[in-house]
Amino acid sequence: MDIRLCWLLLGVIAATAIPATRARAEEKPPVESDYYRITTFEVPKDVVLEASAFQLMPDGKLAVASRRGEIWMVTDPFAKEVKASQFKRFAHGLHEVLSLAERDGWLYLVQRSDVSRVKDTDGDGVADLFEVVNDEWEISGDYHEYAFGSKFDKEGNLWVVLCLTGSFSSDVKYRGWCVRITPEGKLIPTTSGVRSPGGIGANLAGDIFYTDNQGPWNGTCGLKHLIPGKFVGHPGGFKWYNFAESFIGKAPREPESGSRFMIEAKKIPEYEPPAILFPYDKMGKSAAGVAADTSNGKFGPFAGQLFVTDQSFSTVMRCDLEKVQGHYQGACFPFREGFSSGSLGLEMTANGSLFVGGTNRGWGSRGNKPFAVERLDWTGKVPFEIQTMRAKPDGFELTFTEPVDTQKASDPASYTMETYTYIFQASYGSPVVDQATAKIEKATVSADRKSVRLKIAGLQEGHIHELHANGVR
Repeated sequence: MDIRLCWLLLGVIAATAIPATRARAEEKPPVESDYYRITTFEVPKDVVLEASAFQLMPDGKLAVASRRGEIWMVTDPFAKEVKASQFKRFAHGLHEVLSLAERDGWLYLVQRSDVSRVKDTDGDGVADLFEVVNDEWEISGDYHEYAFGSKFDKEGNLWVVLCLTGSFSSDVKYRGWCVRITPEGKLIPTTSGVRSPGGIGANLAGDIFYTDNQGPWNGTCGLKHLIPGKFVGHPGGFKWYNFAESFIGKAPREPESGSRFMIEAKKIPEYEPPAILFPYDKMGKSAAGVAADTSNGKFGPFAGQLFVTDQSFSTVMRCDLEKVQGHYQGACFPFREGFSSGSLGLEMTANGSLFVGGTNRGWGSRGNKPFAVERLDWTGKVPFEIQTMRAKPDGFELTFTEPVDTQKASDPASYTMETYTYIFQASYGSPVVDQATAKIEKATVSADRKSVRLKIAGLQEGHIHELHANGVR
């Protein structure tokens, strides 16, 4: 079996985390806060700061955007406690700022209507110069028209994903698309098929990913790779190929409603399937912010992996990607729950702090606060977890953060796996379909006890493969 077929066989993977339970029965069981500590910032009184994006500034301050159209600067954001007195409003009167990026003394922002940039020219800590960089996409006033932007890529472009006007189609220019804004302020139509993004970010290789949410043509939430000229699943914005043909060519054929995503991927060369599907109501309901661990180990044993927020579950998930024959696939893991509001904006800093913004606006969240600004830090203790999960022609290879108990990890009964997928359809969402049980036939532990090779019967093309490793210690 060649690598390309292995990728097709797999599609995407989901994996549940191993219980961090090395402790003996008489010891206190470990909890997430033993390893990753949440610090909640004190926000100024009577300020509603629905933190939607972050940017660490050259002077060490942290810029925090609010969904309500403000930008605040936080002095000493890495302090053990962050008080309201450390906040100062930098800009206001903006329209649903969901992204921030700094360059050459300017703070760039993506708001609902455009990409703009702002600057404090007189040094009083308040922005006084506002410039529109590009406003070539359009808005109608529909509540759903979110716009999320990336940090600058290596060419100096900002990537912007534009939510459809409604869930099904778009009569508003470039809604349902990813576009790039060049350093000169030019808009380049880039990728079609976007439905309802929740965040966008790059991996360490510089490839751009965004999260899309359950709805038409999205049976569940997913992490998708944005590639110029490709189509990522929702045909509702195809009419804008009239403006995009000179950049990326004609529209692809539409997918067949009621099919499966891997079946359609074989029919439509332009279609790039999701890298990861987040099992609905298990991993979350509203995938949002995306950030890579760029800390080189300062955030723990997951350097280089992606982290994704879920607004409904008030969580941060962890994603381990692999690239096979030019296509990404990967595993997702529960990582940290317990954030105060619905987790939305996400930013990793080089020193290993992960800033998490929250709002419960619209859909509610497990975190019961209306908004939050929080920081997640590694305590230095290494949790016992599956570190990576990689596809093999006949199963998977797991690596662990610490050596395993050989007897338990080599016992196939320590693992269970089910497979399933979702309908690729024009109607809203999908139930779980095509469910099956995969048999763990053999588990081989490496000599250093840091990895396990699982031989599995019943792998399914295009299915999520949900692994539980409850017997492993």
